[in-house]
Amino acid sequence: MKSFASRMARLGTETAFEVLAQARALEAQGRDVVHLEIGEPDFDTPAHVTTAATEALRTGHTHYVPASGIRDLRAAIAEEVARTRGIPVAPEQVVVTPGGKPILFFSILALVNEGDEVIYPNPGFPIYESVIRFVGAQAVPLPLREERQFGVDVDELARLITPRTRMVILNSPANPTGGVLGEKQLRAIADLALRHDLWVLSDEIYSRILYDGSCPSITRFPGLPERTILLDGFSKTFAMTGWRLGYGVMNREVAQALERLMINSNSCTAAFTQVAGVQALRGDQEPVRRMVEEFRRRRDFVVDGLNRIPGVRCLKPQGAFYVFPNITGTGYASPELSKLLLHEAGVATLSGTAFGSFGEGFLRLSYAASMESLKKGLERIQGCLARATAGSRG
Repeated sequence: MKSFASRMARLGTETAFEVLAQARALEAQGRDVVHLEIGEPDFDTPAHVTTAATEALRTGHTHYVPASGIRDLRAAIAEEVARTRGIPVAPEQVVVTPGGKPILFFSILALVNEGDEVIYPNPGFPIYESVIRFVGAQAVPLPLREERQFGVDVDELARLITPRTRMVILNSPANPTGGVLGEKQLRAIADLALRHDLWVLSDEIYSRILYDGSCPSITRFPGLPERTILLDGFSKTFAMTGWRLGYGVMNREVAQALERLMINSNSCTAAFTQVAGVQALRGDQEPVRRMVEEFRRRRDFVVDGLNRIPGVRCLKPQGAFYVFPNITGTGYASPELSKLLLHEAGVATLSGTAFGSFGEGFLRLSYAASMESLKKGLERIQGCLARATAGSRG
């Protein structure tokens, strides 16, 4: 049998799904596992959204629609982005996709050539590096460090830019750190993008899961809307991960290119989910507010609990629903501790290295879980580390 195409060797994966599979296998053996590994809200999709979808199915929204999305949803997205980012947006600048990942994939496919360089956050969402490498470009990591609250060191970013740099990827609020880029940082990044004629892919999928202060978008700065692809979607804000509904906002020329990629890959995004998306944006926002407030309560509980465990320290994230505790004081490497917690304590977490080499020394825990599960998880982590410490001394 002939081998796979060579490009497949450059394609990565998401460790979260691998750890989930391992945890499910342990559960199949009768083990009780606390799931803190997977990044999706543990809330139901708001009832008025599901009602809109079922009504859409009843009334015939089961056929092909335009590749870039139905007009009503693109108009609703344009209104939402214009209101929240403070920039003019037309429906023709919006491309709707089955989830947010296609916007990431299509943007890099459309704008980055083989041999180009793309700067991406590290630790960061692993699919950034995966797609960059898949298209034959050079993935250049931009370290996000704890001492800077996991923000961007703009001077370091400037040193990473070369004549081959084509794009910079930003993620704020960030996965896995929960860090948020402030206005001063974004203004400096915007200046670099203009000076070096760079594309910016701004992943803002967690923009409404925010606890402290504001979360500005780089699109607010002059000259940036024309060179930025803003990625957002419905999965996190509206607890719609299984619906697969995302979108990008960009200049019209790029939108036409991404529309062609949609035609060549997915044809279109499911019609009834798009009708539900209109209701999500224009309907009652109270479920979103309640969800974020509950995440705030859980965040505070988990951060306080982690900081009471010897060898662990944890910053309080400003957004998203993850904590990224520093575990260097435990004496364990990140993959080693993640494996120990799963198999010995029955707590599924992710090694910081699942998000890049600069994630060593950290774990990612999702607090998109019940307070009961979070309490149990913290108790098990503390107990496991205490037993490991006692064993090493013995």
